[in-house]
Amino acid sequence: MAGHEEARSNLGTMEAQSGNMNRAVKHWIIAASAGHHIAMHMLREIFEEGIVSRDVMDLTLTAYNSSCKEMRSEARDAFIRMTVDRIGGR
Repeated sequence: MAGHEEARSNLGTMEAQSGNMNRAVKHWIIAASAGHHIAMHMLREIFEEGIVSRDVMDLTLTAYNSSCKEMRSEARDAFIRMTVDRIGGR
């Protein structure tokens, strides 16, 4: 759990399957705030069901976007472009 977004997201899923939605939401918020896209997706789904408030979603989405922005770099973007070009050229 110490800083591993995928582990937090998985814990959220396990808690949700056990019926512990409050704990699931906490795990997903932590994972999504660190940039984990699956956790953000899970939060969006339960937001649409009315389980998570708009305020929580807004705060988490802001943290998610900031985290994703921090992970971006010119080298990473260039690699993604090169990979997409290579796959598209097949």
